[in-house]
Amino acid sequence: MKPAYLILEDGTVFKGRGFGSEGIKYGEVVFTTGMVGYPESLTDPSYKGQILTMTYPLIGNYGVPSKKIAEDGVPLHYESDKIQVEGFVISRLMKSSHWASEKSLDEWFREEGVSGIEGIDTRALVKKIRERGVMMGALALGDYELDGIAEKVKKLSYDEMNFIDKVTPKEIIIHEPERSDRSVVVVDCGIKYGILRELLKRGFKVIRIPYHYDPVDVLEEFNADGILFSNGPGNPSLLKDLIEKAREVIEYGIPAMGICLGSQIFSLADGGEIYKLKYGHRGINKPVKDLKSGKALVTTQNHGYAVKAQSLNEFKVWMVNIDDGSVEGIYHPEKPIIATQFHPEASPGPLDSTWVFDVFSKMVEGEAHGF
Repeated sequence: MKPAYLILEDGTVFKGRGFGSEGIKYGEVVFTTGMVGYPESLTDPSYKGQILTMTYPLIGNYGVPSKKIAEDGVPLHYESDKIQVEGFVISRLMKSSHWASEKSLDEWFREEGVSGIEGIDTRALVKKIRERGVMMGALALGDYELDGIAEKVKKLSYDEMNFIDKVTPKEIIIHEPERSDRSVVVVDCGIKYGILRELLKRGFKVIRIPYHYDPVDVLEEFNADGILFSNGPGNPSLLKDLIEKAREVIEYGIPAMGICLGSQIFSLADGGEIYKLKYGHRGINKPVKDLKSGKALVTTQNHGYAVKAQSLNEFKVWMVNIDDGSVEGIYHPEKPIIATQFHPEASPGPLDSTWVFDVFSKMVEGEAHGF
């Protein structure tokens, strides 16, 4: 292994051992608290533009699973067709051993041209991010002049970049389960495959469209039954056209659902405001309270922005984060529209909240809110 360096915008430099491909990768440095699920996290398009740190110290022990393991034609252990993170930071890279593994983490990273670093104190890194907040960084694997890299890092801003163009499809993609009696238009801002699997499981024909397409026009063209705004990377405030499209969906009262970025888009379309969390909510053990039922859920999350509850107009708060009280779900009291800030499909994570897709399914069938 060659020496590798993680350079942060505050001047901190971590030295470790590199794996994967040589090169320099820039991104916002974030961490996730999951003990398992690194293939899903690495392929989650919401991590585009970010350098991901795993807080669990031993990574790679079960290798990289086969894409042939699938449900309704969608790979089961992947959230997109490739690695999406800009770089990967771990404490220790393990040798892999698992019946479903096709290759090691190092081999996978080499194949896809992604850089990783191991052998650094990830506890110290996470403590720094928790105290100072997320910051820009660079992962350099190879022989490079670090001073020049550090200067470039200081000039970058994640909040000002639009990453969705890199993860949205170029044209319409259709997924059909074996039995399909209804359909949903998905505005694909970087959708996780787990969302597709949950929709297909419930008999939805899924019509994935690029985020700049008009979902109402596509809904009419395909005679679809509902619309879903997916998760995705970056600052939602930059997506002015998408916010206008969501406003149109609200006005028409079309059965609709938003997930993560999609929830923020509906909130902004409602005239709401968002703010950036100090270090985000990323992990598979995040507690959420359903204000309508009073029950608690353990959820999977991956977001760096949140909605100001008091800024909402027509929408009402449905769920909140038990740790910090931030908004985790909203609903329209008069129209069949719901949204969650967390990921109800989990993947990876507990299945406490997959019932949210049943709520959406009931709304499509004509129930006002499905709950």
